[in-house]
Amino acid sequence: MKGLSPLDTKLLRDIWHMRGQAIAVGIIVACGVAIMVMALGTLSTLGASRDAYYERYRFSDVFASVRRAPESAAERLREIDGVQTVETRIVRLVILRIEGVEEPANAQIVSLPDDSESVLNQIVLFHGRYPEARSPNEIIISNAFAEANDLNTGDAIEAVMNGRLRSLTVVGIGDSPEFIYALGPGTLLPDDRLFGIFWMRRRALEAAFDLDGAFNNLSLTVAPGTDTETVIDHADDVLAPYGGTGAFDRSDQLSNAFVDSEMNQLKTMAQIIPAVFLIVSAILIHSILNRLIQTERQQIGLIKAFGYSRSEITWHYLKFAIAITTGGVLAGFALGFVLQNLITHLYAETFRIPDLTWRVDSFALVAGSVAALGSAIVGAMSAALGAAKLSPAEAMQPAPPVNYHQGWLRYILQMRWLDEPTRLILRHIFRFPARTAANLFGIAAAVTLLIGTLFSFDAIDDMIDQMFFRTNAHDAAVTFFEARNDTAVAELSRLPGVVSAEGVRDVPARLVSGHRSERVSITGLPADAQLRRVLSSDGRYIDIPSTGIVLSSQLAGMLDVTTGEIVTAHVLDATRPVADLPVTAIIDEFVGTPAFMDLEAMNAMLDQPPTVSGAYLKLDPRNQTDFELSVIERPGIAGVSLRAAAIASFEETLQETIYIMMGIYAVIGGAIAAGVVYNAARISLTERGRELASLRVLGFTNNEVGYILLGELAIVALIGIPLGCIGGIALAHLIATAMATELYRIPVTVNPSTLGIAALIVLVSSTVAALFVVRRVRSLDLIAVLKTRE
Repeated sequence: MKGLSPLDTKLLRDIWHMRGQAIAVGIIVACGVAIMVMALGTLSTLGASRDAYYERYRFSDVFASVRRAPESAAERLREIDGVQTVETRIVRLVILRIEGVEEPANAQIVSLPDDSESVLNQIVLFHGRYPEARSPNEIIISNAFAEANDLNTGDAIEAVMNGRLRSLTVVGIGDSPEFIYALGPGTLLPDDRLFGIFWMRRRALEAAFDLDGAFNNLSLTVAPGTDTETVIDHADDVLAPYGGTGAFDRSDQLSNAFVDSEMNQLKTMAQIIPAVFLIVSAILIHSILNRLIQTERQQIGLIKAFGYSRSEITWHYLKFAIAITTGGVLAGFALGFVLQNLITHLYAETFRIPDLTWRVDSFALVAGSVAALGSAIVGAMSAALGAAKLSPAEAMQPAPPVNYHQGWLRYILQMRWLDEPTRLILRHIFRFPARTAANLFGIAAAVTLLIGTLFSFDAIDDMIDQMFFRTNAHDAAVTFFEARNDTAVAELSRLPGVVSAEGVRDVPARLVSGHRSERVSITGLPADAQLRRVLSSDGRYIDIPSTGIVLSSQLAGMLDVTTGEIVTAHVLDATRPVADLPVTAIIDEFVGTPAFMDLEAMNAMLDQPPTVSGAYLKLDPRNQTDFELSVIERPGIAGVSLRAAAIASFEETLQETIYIMMGIYAVIGGAIAAGVVYNAARISLTERGRELASLRVLGFTNNEVGYILLGELAIVALIGIPLGCIGGIALAHLIATAMATELYRIPVTVNPSTLGIAALIVLVSSTVAALFVVRRVRSLDLIAVLKTRE
C-alpha cells in the first residue's frame, strides 16, 4: 500500500489474517470500556444534573423539625454566624382518599409562603399555577404522584387533615429538589401511586393544624466556608426548648442520601467490573502474539537481516495489540453511550430531576482508553520483547519442538480406559501449563463476573424475605402525629378487621461512643413483640432485652462498638435525657442504621407513662377493606402503610429494571467466555494444524479430530466453571462490601440457580464460539497443511 512502511503493511495483513481473534478480543475490550463509560458517564450525568437542580432551585444546607416553635425562634437562628437564609414552614403527613385507589394513600403537605414562592427548596412548576392565598383548599401536587394517579389540574382529592375530611383542588403540578426521591411512611422504595408531595399556602395549614404563628419545620443555608456542624449545634440549642429533634445537614437528608448512595454504587461498578474484562483481554493478547511470533520466526529473522532494530520490531508487535484494542475502545464508546442512555432513562423514572439527560463524560473516555490501551501494552510487552531479542540466525530456524519427556503424567496416560484422542488432549493440556492456565482464568473470570453481578437479584429476594416476612409480620403500620398514651393501641385493636395490635415508639437520638457520633432513631418495641422482630447475624429471632440497646451491625461498625460496650444516648425528644446504655445485642438489618430498645425501658428513660408513636397491626384479610375505610377517619393518625402494597410496589419497581440489567450482564459475561474459547481454539488449530491433518490422513474422522481440538477446552471449561463459582462468591462479597452505605446493605446471597445460570451462559457462549472453529477443522486442506514447514 502506498505511503505505508513494509512493517505497517505486514501489520495490516496480520490483523486481517487474524480478524476473528482480533474481533473476539475487541468485543471483550469493548464490554469493559462500555461499563466504565456507562458507569462514569451516568455518575457525571446524575451528579451534574442534581447539582444544577439544587443550585437553581436553592436546595437547603440544613434541615430541622420541632414540635411547635414561634416565629421569634427563627429570628434567633438568623443571628447565628454563617447563616444566610432561614425559612420556616409547616410540614405534615395526611391520609388521602383517591378515586380508583382502594388502599389508603398518604401525602406530605409542605407549606408555601402566603404571598410569594418559597425562598428555599423552590418548586419547578410543570403545569398550572400557584395556589391563591385566599383559596385555602388549593394545592400543588408532585409530578410523579400526578402521573401515577392520572391527575390533572382541576381535579379534587380528599384528605384527612387533623381528623377532618377536606376536598383539595389541584391547581398545579411540580417538583422540588427536596423530594428527588420521595419515600412514604414505612416504605423502602418510592410508591408514586400511594405517596405524594403536596404544597399548600401557609395560612391554610396553620388553620388546619392549629399552628397559628408557629412552625414545625425549617430549612436554612449557610455562607460558603462556614462550618456546618457548628451551625447545627447552635440551631439545636435554639430549637431544643420547642421540641427540636436535631438539625442535620443535606448529606443526611433522605432524598439526597439516596442519590449519593446510588452515585457511590456507580463509582464502585466503574472501579471493579471493567478491571476483569481488561485483565482477560491482556491475557488473550499475550497468547495471540506469542503464537503469531512463533509462526513468524523466519519473517522476524529476515526483518532483522534487513536492518530493522529491536525497538522497531517491539513497536511493530505493540502496534498489533494497540490496533485491535483501539477498535474495541471505539466500539466500547458506542456501546457505553447506548447503555448510559438506557440507565439514564431508568434513573429518570426513579429520581425526579427535571433535566436528567445523559451527557458525554470526557474523563470516562480518557480513563477507558488509557486503561484498555495500558492493559493491552502490558499483555503484549513480554511477547514483543521476546521477538525483538531473537537473533537473525536463530529466528531463521524453526522453533525447537516441545520436549515430551516422560514424567508423572505417563501414569495417567497409561490408564487402559483412556482412548487415544483423550490421551492426546491430556498430553497437550499438561505440556502447555501457562496457556492452559490462561484459558482457565478466562473461563473462570466469565463465571466470576456473571455471579458477581447476577447475585444482586438473589440479594434482593433475600432482602424482600427478611424485610417483609421474617422481621415484619404485620399487615399495616400506623403512624401518629404525636406520641400518644398506649390506650391508642387498644383503640386501634377494636377497628374492623384488626386481629392484633402492638405499640411502637420512635425517638430521635444521637449515639456517642468515644469520638464517634451518629444521629439515629431508636425504636422501642414491646418485650413480647411478635409483629416486628429482629434477627441475629445467624438468622435467629432474638427478644429485645429489658435493659440496654440493640444495634444493627452497620451502626455498631460506625460507632466501633461490640456487645457489652457502652454507648451514650443523647435523646432529642421529650425531656431530652442522656443515658449510658450497654450494647446487649448486635443484629442484621439491611436498611438504615436502626437501634432498638424495650418499649417500657424507653418510656422510663424518658420519664413518661406508657407512650407510643405508632402501631403495627395484624389484619383479617376478609375485613381488610372495612379496616381501610375506618382507619382513614381516625383522628391523630398521620399515615398508614400496608405491607401488601409495599411488596407490590417493591416488585413492580424491580421488574422495570431486572430483566434489562440481567440481559446486559448475561451478554457481557457471555462475551468473555466466547472470546476466551474462540481465541484458545483458533490458537490451538493454528499450532496443531499439521498434527490434526496427519490424524485425518491416518484415518481419524472429522468428529474425532474436532474432539481432540475442543476436548481440551471442554476440560478447561469444566474445571474453570467451579473455580469461577468460588471467585464469583468472593466478588459478590467484594461488591456488597464496597456498595454498603448507611441507607442499605446488600446481603451476600448466591442461590444455586444463579450458579447454574452463570455456568449455562458460559457453556452456551463457549459452545457457539467453538462451533465456528470446528467448521475450519472440517475444511482443512490436508495437502497444503502437511506441506507446511514446522
